[in-house]
Amino acid sequence: MNIQDAIQDRFKCVKCSGTQCRIKEVAMTGTGLSKLLDIQHNHFLFVSCENCGYVEVYNPNILEGKTRGQLGTVLDILFG
Repeated sequence: MNIQDAIQDRFKCVKCSGTQCRIKEVAMTGTGLSKLLDIQHNHFLFVSCENCGYVEVYNPNILEGKTRGQLGTVLDILFG
């Protein structure tokens, strides 16, 4: 089971208690060199309640237990 399926199976809106949601994956640039080169290494899952529209944002790397590579961190420190 992937992360998106798990979120949909367990979703319960904190505002209205709705159980239906939509999930969109969004990629964004960071700061520094990644912004200059338009490298979109920041990925997030936007989960919106289909009943009231409330949105929660999740970092799939954290949910999957992955950590960000050290090279990106070093480049952002040097050029950010």
